[in-house]
Amino acid sequence: MHVEDGGSAVVLLTIDRPDRRNAIDAEHVEALRDAVTGAAEGTRALVLRGAGGHFCAGADLKGIEGPEFAALLRTLLHALRDAPFPCLAAVDGAALGAGTQLAVSCDLRTATPDAIFGIPAAKLGLVVDPWTVQRLVAFAGQGPARAMLLAAETVGGTEAHGLGLVQRLGPPDDAVAWAVEIATKAPLTISGHKVMLNALDAALPTDPAVAAAFDRAWSSADLDEGRAAFAERRPPQFRGE
Repeated sequence: MHVEDGGSAVVLLTIDRPDRRNAIDAEHVEALRDAVTGAAEGTRALVLRGAGGHFCAGADLKGIEGPEFAALLRTLLHALRDAPFPCLAAVDGAALGAGTQLAVSCDLRTATPDAIFGIPAAKLGLVVDPWTVQRLVAFAGQGPARAMLLAAETVGGTEAHGLGLVQRLGPPDDAVAWAVEIATKAPLTISGHKVMLNALDAALPTDPAVAAAFDRAWSSADLDEGRAAFAERRPPQFRGE
């Protein structure tokens, strides 16, 4: 991961693990979160992007030990949401699992036509947090969100643009140019509008069944099987236990 000054008070935050298609582990989550929360005073926009032709292929399964990772990831997602400046995701290639979560945590998204969004949790035995579900429904719509979460279907960049999940189609540099343009506008207006938009988010469900479903999946034998199958490059055999 590295941070650059994009000029015009724009911060460029790049996930740089091309050998892992920019999959992130706990160490990288912490570094990304600290870069967002530690952005210099006067920052007017931040662009999150990936190196080597991919945005983020998800969580590095070798670095996930349990629900503690999901809790840590939430601190990064919420840091992007709560930053006092707009955060833009420049999506190229894979934005899967945690990659899609990072993208929907940002305020605006650009994508290449061949970008791929998806939540393959059902192929691994994981459950994502309720906030991710809420955010995905808000940006992509109920139907596409259900297909992504229940059937592990993916959405291409062009389709994502049609759904409104992505605001602009183009190469990652387009996101940088857009951020520079946004940085010329009134920062108090933008930060105020961001606070208001975030306030429109419905309260997260407090039903104990939601927490129970999350805990059940993260402590399941199916999760162990999903990890093993992924590592061994074979189809998983889930048993619902």
